[in-house]
Amino acid sequence: MARSARAQEEIRRFLDIDAVQVAELDLDGDEVVLRPGPGGPPVTHGEVFVLVRRGGRPVGTLLGRVPEGADARTVLAERAKAVLAEPEKAVHAEPEKARQAPGAGEPPYTSVVVATRERAGQLARALDSLLAQDHPRFEIVVVDNAPVTSETRELVERKYAERVRYVCERVPGLAVAHNTGLAAARGEVVAFTDDDVVADPRWLTELTAPFATDPALGCSTGLILPARLTTPAQVLLESHGGFAKGFTPRTYDPARPPGDEPLFPFTAGRFGSGANMAFRTAVLRSVGGFDPATGAGTAARGGDDLYGFVRVLAEGHRLRYTPSALVWHHHRETWQDLQTQAYGYGAGLTAYLTAVLVNRPALLPAFLARLPRGLAHARALTAVRETEGGGAPGDHDTRTHPWPRRLSRLQRRGMVYGPVGYLRARRALRARGEGAR
Repeated sequence: MARSARAQEEIRRFLDIDAVQVAELDLDGDEVVLRPGPGGPPVTHGEVFVLVRRGGRPVGTLLGRVPEGADARTVLAERAKAVLAEPEKAVHAEPEKARQAPGAGEPPYTSVVVATRERAGQLARALDSLLAQDHPRFEIVVVDNAPVTSETRELVERKYAERVRYVCERVPGLAVAHNTGLAAARGEVVAFTDDDVVADPRWLTELTAPFATDPALGCSTGLILPARLTTPAQVLLESHGGFAKGFTPRTYDPARPPGDEPLFPFTAGRFGSGANMAFRTAVLRSVGGFDPATGAGTAARGGDDLYGFVRVLAEGHRLRYTPSALVWHHHRETWQDLQTQAYGYGAGLTAYLTAVLVNRPALLPAFLARLPRGLAHARALTAVRETEGGGAPGDHDTRTHPWPRRLSRLQRRGMVYGPVGYLRARRALRARGEGAR
């Protein structure tokens, strides 16, 4: 098939992807509670992406189909109970031993940093969810990055008054904005999330409590699930994993490198994402924060969060993934968005690796030593992905959405561009007189 014909076929398949409802199902003893996803309409018939909770705690996801005229709560509860009764068959279910893990201590005083740029409507939704957190002691800092209008400042001053601190950062770039937030943070822990999320009420407590019981912990990350699956782009992205890292808590310890991560700690994308991360403030400051030549808003396109993970791990601190720390993310909505995202992911990946090696050249021998096994591992994963395709959101069974080859090509092109983009971003910072890490 000629490339143009193949591209048209990919677009046709993409446009044929139907919307999926998003819901939460809480199995609390004999009581079952079904709620729509954040801001969503009541659940009706059709396909539903379901977050399953036990006693309020996230334990897994699944895809269920509600027949027309059937009771959605009953149908989805039966499906959830059947899946969770057989954990080995539930791709996204949390193992029993993980559910029985002991709780962490009381979370430390935390600063929550939200970087934003000209998205006041989304920001208000995120801030409302952050102000509803059950964390005992926290502050919220909004960093207005390279604003064109006064809309963000006016929103914070008008609606949130003394509850949210407003900081303006004129230099564009997500890493720059995060560093500004880090400098303003008063908490022992600094957490970062995006302006396009809705945070679960226990998000901040779950994300930061591990710092109270593990003095060697430098970073924690959490679970990211889709707030909506209304467009083909959103469904396709979530069908291929989205931002979720599963429901099994895990601690990454540089002193005991994981056997299933041949490139550890350079496979930072496995640890979490920037929309749901927290650092011990002193630790992040000690490594110089994020490299300002990485991240959205720069020529590097991304990689600022991955850079932070690797720098903290490289200094010997542990990283904890906690799936009970949940935020709902509003995925991008269009085919063009996906193309931009695919290229940006590829660029951010190699840009952050370049940044790590430029700033910590002593890590180069370790990186080169791990590279052969890491590439073999990546090739094996890619072969499986191309053979099996992607499952439906929350499930990997009969309904598949193949990942378009164009998006894979764009990601590879981005990977080639990444080091160039990073160096361009460094030059741009020098030209502004800002310098680079």
